[in-house]
Amino acid sequence: MENKDNYLETSKAERSVWLMKCPGLVSRSLKAPQLSSSSSSSSASPSQAVAKVILSIDPRVSSDDNDSSSPQFTMELVGTETGDVPKRYSMDMTKDFVPMSVFSETSQGKLAVEGKILNKFDMRPHDENIENYGKLCRERTNQSMNKSRQIQVIDNDNGTHMRPMPGMIIAAVFNEKKKAPAKTSDTKRTRRDRGEMEDIMFKLFERQSNWTLRQLIQETDQPEQFLKDILKDLCIYNNKGTNQGSYELKPEYKKATDEDRAFLQASHSLSPECSHPPTNHPLVSRT
Repeated sequence: MENKDNYLETSKAERSVWLMKCPGLVSRSLKAPQLSSSSSSSSASPSQAVAKVILSIDPRVSSDDNDSSSPQFTMELVGTETGDVPKRYSMDMTKDFVPMSVFSETSQGKLAVEGKILNKFDMRPHDENIENYGKLCRERTNQSMNKSRQIQVIDNDNGTHMRPMPGMIIAAVFNEKKKAPAKTSDTKRTRRDRGEMEDIMFKLFERQSNWTLRQLIQETDQPEQFLKDILKDLCIYNNKGTNQGSYELKPEYKKATDEDRAFLQASHSLSPECSHPPTNHPLVSRT
């Protein structure tokens, strides 16, 4: 690289580093002494201790034994700014993770490798402090849910902030017209008399030989199931061809007169015992 600032410093790349995942309460407690020392006099110690890690080893357990209880890590906060935050935490160590390294960047933009992560720790409150920690978590949740409202006095009280801008009223009226309610549910449609509805259907098919179900619903404003029942008696459904998906009148209705149609409609409405029409009608063939 031409620019030395673009180089990555790797002199500490092999240094072992611990990665610790800690709660937000602990993180703020660890940062508090650093902030206070930076604002204090120059006589303050730059390496002020904020916590100590205690390593407990059971000599009765061999290092060859795969026992998760040996060794045990515990952290104790030693700062006075912790307040009600629990002091003792257990650190669960694990080595089964994706290899990771730690990088740093200075204010001048220089990059450096600070080390590779050897152990990973997950912090949890010690058993003796678990109840207090749960109480703090509940209080924090309640505080986040209770949002305080603030009242702000506007210096400019001439009402210019509340006045609608040009074009806002026209746009609002346009949106109201655009959102006109449309009948989409069958519960809002009122059924007509079946005989009257059949006459309307014949007039529609005189005007146009083929209709889809959606077109008939829009033309008649009738419930879908009611129209299907009528179409089942008066029409046939085209499953293929150029008119696929549409209905057309049955052959006996296409060339029939109004009187003949009334007769055929009456024959469809007869009971099974009286389903045979009179033989003297011109549409009934005699044998």
